[in-house]
Amino acid sequence: MQYRQYGKLGYQVSAFGMGCMRLPRILRGDHAEVDRERAWEMIRYAADHGVTYFDTAYGYHNKTSEEVLGEALEGGRRERVKIATKQPFGVMQDLGSGGGKTLLENARRNLEAALKKLRTAYIDVYLIHNIGARDWEAIKAAGVIEEYEKFRAEGLIGAIAFSYHGDYAGFKPVLDYYDWGMCQIQQNLIDVDREATEQAIRDAGKKGCALVIMEPLRGGNLAVPPAPVQAIYDTYREKRSGVEWAFRHVLNYPEVSTILSGVSTMEQLKDNIDIFSKPGAAAESLSGEEKRLIARVREQYLSMKSISCTGCEYCLPCPQGVNIPQVFGKYNDGVMFGTFEPSRRSYMFQVRSKQDAGLCVKCGACEKKCPQHIGIVKELETAHERLKGWVE
Repeated sequence: MQYRQYGKLGYQVSAFGMGCMRLPRILRGDHAEVDRERAWEMIRYAADHGVTYFDTAYGYHNKTSEEVLGEALEGGRRERVKIATKQPFGVMQDLGSGGGKTLLENARRNLEAALKKLRTAYIDVYLIHNIGARDWEAIKAAGVIEEYEKFRAEGLIGAIAFSYHGDYAGFKPVLDYYDWGMCQIQQNLIDVDREATEQAIRDAGKKGCALVIMEPLRGGNLAVPPAPVQAIYDTYREKRSGVEWAFRHVLNYPEVSTILSGVSTMEQLKDNIDIFSKPGAAAESLSGEEKRLIARVREQYLSMKSISCTGCEYCLPCPQGVNIPQVFGKYNDGVMFGTFEPSRRSYMFQVRSKQDAGLCVKCGACEKKCPQHIGIVKELETAHERLKGWVE
């Protein structure tokens, strides 16, 4: 296993971090639950084979992921690894379920619950989960960071960190505001100019902030390349899987501390450990030829879209609350990557937040505003049929 410095915090972590958002599941009618026996086996195997970083969160697997991880690591393994978990600001704000508690009292209550689930006296890295532009000012005003500092002073947590989904313009003010121990962003060979972008990686490195990468396989979409992409990979003299190419791309950044991958099977876990244990799995190891090949792969993926939505958002707001660009983005991902399973899971959250295409009443207001002249109503119906139905 390759190891890397965790920012300026004085310790190293495995370059591969096991994500606990996609643990093996058992379907039970209209819901799913973690297959605990298989999950425990995988987590323990990882800890016994060089993986020293485990990532979970308050809401993963219907709020059971922390508990499963704690059960698996109990009995000696906990002391050998670092645990990162996250609390969303929205959960702190849920005062209705807090028995009259304030936002900060809720934050403490949720931390105490996480410690209990994880069966540990402290959490190595505690994140404000999924900071977004709409919440950032409220997070600062509420004193959440100051409350986290109290947790740290009491020895309940180590590094104070945040996770972020969004563009660079929203990322930079958050990174610059505080002396974060770590920041966590989405990056992969498709998103180099999207999400927080490569510039965010460089900025975190300059600041000495540990940097954790999530979605290096784009939700698993990059694991099995469609035929046109595989044909490009096949031109290279050394044969590598789509998974290895995707990991090598992110590993090449010296600023990256660890790369998270959510694994659902023991086969996936062993393959990941093997990839991250190779001598070439190192920073600045990609040749110019390899970088050019990855650029060709990116161009090929981006050319394989079905709906010509540019994400301009001129179609919004929808009177029914449908987030049309997000629906089309998830559908295009399914077409582009040749599998709809990751997109269906992501769409489940859009359904829960009442922004899905199933709410469309075919009023046509969006079509009048679309500069691409897309037949939005029909395309929404098609997308919804392909994306709906994920059970969790």
